[in-house]
Amino acid sequence: MFDINKLITIPPFSLKKKEKQKIMEDALFDLTYHHYKNCSKYQKILDGLNYNPKKRNKASEIPFITTNLFKDFELKSINKNEIIKTITSSGTSNSDLSKIFLDRLTATNQTKVLTKIVSSVLGNKRLPMIIIDTEESIANRNFFSARGAAIKGFSIFGNEIIFALDKNLRIKYDVIKKFCKKHNNEKIFVFGFTFIIFKNFIDKLLKTKKFLSLSKSVLIHGGGWKKLIDESVTNNKFKNLIKKTTGIKRVYNYYGMVEQTGSILLECDKGNLHSSIYSDVIIRNNDFSECKIGQKGLVQLISVIPQSYPGHVILSEDIGELLGEDNCRCGLKGKYFKIHGRVKNAEIRGCSDAYE
Repeated sequence: MFDINKLITIPPFSLKKKEKQKIMEDALFDLTYHHYKNCSKYQKILDGLNYNPKKRNKASEIPFITTNLFKDFELKSINKNEIIKTITSSGTSNSDLSKIFLDRLTATNQTKVLTKIVSSVLGNKRLPMIIIDTEESIANRNFFSARGAAIKGFSIFGNEIIFALDKNLRIKYDVIKKFCKKHNNEKIFVFGFTFIIFKNFIDKLLKTKKFLSLSKSVLIHGGGWKKLIDESVTNNKFKNLIKKTTGIKRVYNYYGMVEQTGSILLECDKGNLHSSIYSDVIIRNNDFSECKIGQKGLVQLISVIPQSYPGHVILSEDIGELLGEDNCRCGLKGKYFKIHGRVKNAEIRGCSDAYE
């Protein structure tokens, strides 16, 4: 079975196409066969497609499964007694949430990979941390929403943590100011979900004409873009408003989903999203053929992390565009891309939906 520890010592954005391709093909072959043997529903899917899991193929030739299948079925490749945590997608109703079942190995690997990716931006030292959310979002520690799971996951980068919002999602000005005064000469890590940061933090600061000085901070955020796009808030506008209300200049968006927790796709200094050595992205046309660079299509995500459930090759409901590979101006290797939004009439299933 593929051992992710072989990759942990390698910088996450350092491998060129040929080197990465070999790693991906080896990992996906092992994972596909593992899930075929241990998940009966996944086995039926591959059998229905006449796919032979014992045959080695390119990553692009391995059948993907759509994200909605995690809502319709309990897909897991482990025994019930091995489940240590269940993560649900953020959504509007409890009856139609995706459920992702984690065992200890997969949960540990998620943390290892997230640490390597995020450390490329934050450094290896844990930092004072402000979470722009309410502490109530992580109340149930065994049954997390995607929002709660991400907060819990990113919390490992904080050595002292405060939540910027109270249970009614109002800004705790005094708490933030006291924290910033205490860590006046330090870099602070700020984390949150894009929509919540905009609606309950930026917007409130703008309306009250208040400024919270966080100029030495680094902000990492993701999720909830659908509603912001509906409100005509672009990535650049979001960054400008963050700078205007807090002074933060280093702002990194990330793309990820509950079905592949851990292997996030992080924005570089040039504003492009990047796949790492733990993940890959393929853009597909409506007929599922591969798009060329510069063409828009459905986003397929690949991750070497999922061992407790068959989420290693999934097709999302998002529209993306591949911008290039190994030649981004930021210097990072791997594919880089952008997200344009969601498929029209796709099921609403983002982090901002949990807000309502």
